[in-house]
Amino acid sequence: MREIDLSKYKIRTDLIADIISNENLSNIYEENDVINGCSIKRIRLDKDNALKINKKEGNYTTIYFDDITDKNNYDNVLNIFKKEFKSMLSLTSIGDNDTCLVIGLGNDKSTPDSLGPKTINNIEVTRHIYELFNSLEDGYRVVSALNPGVMGTTGIETSDIILSVVKNIKPDFIIVIDALASDCIDRVLKTIQITNTGINPGSGIGNSRKELSSFVLGIPVIAIGIPTVVDAVTIVYDTLNYMEKHFSYTINNRDNLVNKLIPSSKINYLNNNNYSLNNKEKTYFLGAIGNLSDFEKKALIYDVLSPIGYNLMVTPKEVDFVIDKFCLLISDGINKSIHNI
Repeated sequence: MREIDLSKYKIRTDLIADIISNENLSNIYEENDVINGCSIKRIRLDKDNALKINKKEGNYTTIYFDDITDKNNYDNVLNIFKKEFKSMLSLTSIGDNDTCLVIGLGNDKSTPDSLGPKTINNIEVTRHIYELFNSLEDGYRVVSALNPGVMGTTGIETSDIILSVVKNIKPDFIIVIDALASDCIDRVLKTIQITNTGINPGSGIGNSRKELSSFVLGIPVIAIGIPTVVDAVTIVYDTLNYMEKHFSYTINNRDNLVNKLIPSSKINYLNNNNYSLNNKEKTYFLGAIGNLSDFEKKALIYDVLSPIGYNLMVTPKEVDFVIDKFCLLISDGINKSIHNI
């Protein structure tokens, strides 16, 4: 029997919720909540399960939403983010007077990767004021910020830069902001992940750098990430699944007179999760591909796209506008959480 190298089919995602949904893990502590239409998933990953999926033991909170581009949705997500971020500070035993270093990872010359550097521009930094006057106004803590750049432009490993700064200014904890990758289309620019386990920069796109964690830096590290890219394999795989739902919806609603008044382009078949095809219908509509397992579909798509260099990393066309919104949201949430303002 020919052995198959499964490592090349590794899930390209930084989201713990994506990874857990694709793994058979037991005894996972998971808490789900819904607030104003936003879904919140809180996961506590123990040591055994963390080893199985090559992630760090700790707490992970994922916030799902549809939009932040209008004021109501923006304010709604901001309030949820502040609440969950403060909760993560508490779970990590961060004190009110602990000093903080905020780090923006990424490349500000690449829009999908500019989340971290652009967010740093709006952080309320106070360390220089404390250094000059040896005091701060009530409600403010000592905060500094750093944009270390990327190894391709500095020639220096990001974690080495950060470790040097940490040794010199000695913050009590670190907040890291970075753009992530997802293995699901509907989570791109619609998800925020908060964790106290640190981060592996570039891991979601197969360019993993040294980790930034309490193990490496010696102090607590809280990471905030938003998925901004997805690979072509995922897009094709998700499209096949959407096609199945579309066909199933059409079969189940062909006699529904209401649908005859609605343009097909306006019908959202994803609103109902119960639509699926049986094996015979899958074969009829999708041929042999229809009855492949999820893993087999992804492996096939990978084998088709990768040799010709078309397994691209893709971002939505409106990423410029949405990234700017996220930078304001994350910086505002951090400022109001770490300072009592």
